[in-house]
Amino acid sequence: MPLISRKISYDEGLAMQQAAVDALLAGQGGEVLLLLEHEPVYTIGRLRDQSSLQDASALPHVAVETNRGGKATYHGPGQLVGYPIFDLRNRGQDLHAHLRMIEEVLIRSCRDFGIAAEQREGFTGVWVGGKKLASIGVGVRKWISMHGFAINVTRECLAAFAFITPCGIDGVEMTCVADEARRDVTVEDFAAVVERNFQTFMNLS
Repeated sequence: MPLISRKISYDEGLAMQQAAVDALLAGQGGEVLLLLEHEPVYTIGRLRDQSSLQDASALPHVAVETNRGGKATYHGPGQLVGYPIFDLRNRGQDLHAHLRMIEEVLIRSCRDFGIAAEQREGFTGVWVGGKKLASIGVGVRKWISMHGFAINVTRECLAAFAFITPCGIDGVEMTCVADEARRDVTVEDFAAVVERNFQTFMNLS
């Protein structure tokens, strides 16, 4: 589906995911790829160790605990967030393969903008050299996937990462599509390419 034209809250995005999961489980809907921008928010998985938020009282935006894997990250304007609501019962019930598929789709999308993005051994996400371009954190309910990826498209979204330890990785440098492509790229531009690559890679209708 095309990029949702307005920025939505994290709670609204979560409700959209849950509705899509419920529809799939009830046999009343198909697989959905939600593409959107969030209003500024920090999220973290339900972990005992929440040190990656650093000083939660000093964060410039609200922090939300959610039901995905992984440590702290940021979502906000200038970043494309994608939620693949896919039926993994028909895709091998393999969560690791699902993660690698998301990485591969994003890498292919980056190549379309002339960016040599790659996977990094031992880490989840998409990287350019030693810099992190996209974060990935997923969850499943009865083998229906939810949550997904966040890829930094414009510089607007980068400053907020300075207040956390992104994904719990000390010293990580965050980058964005526009910087790596060395030209202006909008979230709409990148979303259109991601949608096309998901359709091709996953044989989505």
